[in-house]
Amino acid sequence: MPDHDPPPTAIAPWLSVRHGTAAVDFYVAAFGAVELHRVANDDGEIVCQLAVDGAEFWVSDEPDASPAALGRGSARMILSVAEPDALFDRAVAAGATVIAPMYEAHGWRIGRIADPEGHHWEIARRLHRPG
Repeated sequence: MPDHDPPPTAIAPWLSVRHGTAAVDFYVAAFGAVELHRVANDDGEIVCQLAVDGAEFWVSDEPDASPAALGRGSARMILSVAEPDALFDRAVAAGATVIAPMYEAHGWRIGRIADPEGHHWEIARRLHRPG
């Protein structure tokens, strides 16, 4: 039997949402996300694995755990990309709410949006490597 390298260690956020299919549609339009896996039940509720240029995350219909039910999000995503301004504008055009416009601070080009479900995303690019 051939030796196989173990899979790389990864952390993938799991976002609880009220409207799973609409949330997936937003992430596809806003971030260019692609679906890697989807499971749906008879009520149309989904669990979906998505990726943005290889950065994976999950979305599932869990209305009671969504930011709307909690009154706010309990985590913030940081999506680091080569062209943060373009992706920020794309997300806003797809329906995101601007929390903080794009700016530079602490060695980063960064801005923050809220997706239609209430999750906050910082769209960013490191301007220089420390050291």
